[in-house]
Order: sequence, then C-alpha cells, then structure tokens
Amino acid sequence: MRIYLDVCCLSRPFDDRGQDRVRLESEAVLTIISHAQTSKWRLLTSEVVDIEISKIPDIDKKQKIEMLSTVLHQSIAVDNNIEKRADELEKIGFKPFDAMHIACAEKGKVDVLLTTDDNFIRKAFHTKNTLKVTVKNPVVWLMEVLKK
Repeated sequence: MRIYLDVCCLSRPFDDRGQDRVRLESEAVLTIISHAQTSKWRLLTSEVVDIEISKIPDIDKKQKIEMLSTVLHQSIAVDNNIEKRADELEKIGFKPFDAMHIACAEKGKVDVLLTTDDNFIRKAFHTKNTLKVTVKNPVVWLMEVLKK
C-alpha cells in the first residue's frame, strides 16, 4: 500500500484537538503513520510537501511537522512532467498546491492521497475520472481499510 500524506494530514496531530473531528483525524493520521512503521504500507512525500511546510509561519508547529515528516519513506522529486500535469489540474479548478500534490502522487503511483481538506476531497471526487489517484480523508480511508 502506497500512501501520500499532504501537509494538512501532517499538520493535523498538532492542531487544537478541542473539536471531535480534529481529534479523530489526528488519531487516524498517527495510526496510519504507526501502522506504516510495522507493515507493508509505504508513506510517500514530495518536494511540494517540503515547500509547503517551509511556509508555515508558526515556528514551533513547523518544527514538529518537519520532525513528523522524517518518518515518510520516499520523496517524489518535482520534474517537468509533474509541473505540466499540475497545470492541467489547475485548469480544471484545483488550487496550485493541491494540483502539485495530485501530480506527485500520480507519479509515485500511490494507492491513496490523504488530506483533511474538504474542498480538496470534494473537487477530487467530482473530477475522479480525470485523476489517476484516489483522494480521501484519513478517517474515512482508515475505516475502509481496517474493515477488509
């Protein structure tokens, strides 16, 4: 199983857990990361994740996310094909970073790209026939996988 975590997922364990949804998503992300340490799940990242993390203004949170991201197994380098694909995805309505995450995930041949961004998930669902990767919320995805 090849899993790509976007920055929303990597950030979630460090968000305010006062809301039930945030707490559930935090636990799901940490469970996925933990499971990847002891199973055949591979966690992928990309240069795009590194760039997005570097833009986080809260220094303490940025350092925690950088530390968490060290458990990711493989990094996908951005190339011309990824940039071209991201441009195509932007033209159909994806935000620039989301388009880059999808393009990287597609290049990495991942099974799922996980995000906690509802708008990203909704857009991916409505354009799923043009994507080569499934985009899901970590809680939803983990529940589906654990049922099997």
